[in-house]
Amino acid sequence: MRLRIFTEPQQGASYETLLKVAKAAEELGFDAFYRSDHFLKMGDVSGEPGPTDAWVTLGALARETSRIRLGTLMTAATFRLPGPLAIAVAQVDQMSGGRVDFGVGTGWFDAEHTAYGIPFPSLNERFERLEEQLEIVTGLWRTPAGETFDYDGRHYRLAESPALPKPVRPEGPPVLIGGFGAKRTPRLAAAHADEYNVPFHQVDDTGLAFDRVRAACRDAGRTRPMVYSAAQVVCCGRDEAEIARRAEAIGRQVPELRENGLAGTPAELQDKIGRFAELGAETLYLQVLDLHDLDHLELLATEVLGKV
Repeated sequence: MRLRIFTEPQQGASYETLLKVAKAAEELGFDAFYRSDHFLKMGDVSGEPGPTDAWVTLGALARETSRIRLGTLMTAATFRLPGPLAIAVAQVDQMSGGRVDFGVGTGWFDAEHTAYGIPFPSLNERFERLEEQLEIVTGLWRTPAGETFDYDGRHYRLAESPALPKPVRPEGPPVLIGGFGAKRTPRLAAAHADEYNVPFHQVDDTGLAFDRVRAACRDAGRTRPMVYSAAQVVCCGRDEAEIARRAEAIGRQVPELRENGLAGTPAELQDKIGRFAELGAETLYLQVLDLHDLDHLELLATEVLGKV
């Protein structure tokens, strides 16, 4: 089981804070450092010093780390045009030596679009745009050197693009698609994703979502393998007092976290991770909400990572 650290910087984190977490994740042996792609805080937090851009952050971390993979859960298709997005991700992939994963979704948080002047179309249009962006971004990356790329869609049109720069691998970085939708998400994942992620659902519901994507892969005649993964908020402690302290620091209740996330003692986390593994999950994204508690990462590394 690969364990990856997943952060939510819009809740309040500077680049310097993210750098400390990414370096700790690398030194402690985690597989990857991921971050959300949001521009506005959620819930009762200050959000200060304000948002940091996902791909600017990852570009900097690409030069500050050497082993861990770097990625997004998930880049919002509403935030960026597909051509410039393909350029940015390919450049960060080059800067990291091929350690980038490309997670992309429709975008869903209306308020952040309003706050920063970003159009927020209907859900149907957002899915249409996501599908076209997947076709364009991967098409640009996979166009042979010296050839051009053209695309004529409902929402985007490209003509005689030189399809540069190129990522490290000819096929481009791995593509992640996530969500819990019953129809469109499984179809998109089967067509475009290297990895399908279920965010913040209980074990049984995660299994149902995995099964929907497996069925979509069969229906599409897909033969290449799919990586299945899940994201869970994490709150680990050696005893009940430590668990409660960490839950309080992120504004959550221990019973709720035990039910809906990865919370409890290291042994409890190992058991629940095993249940995800039984469903076919190969990777778990540990949502770390208190980015100043590096002792939490060390506990997870020493008492959980090495035992799953």
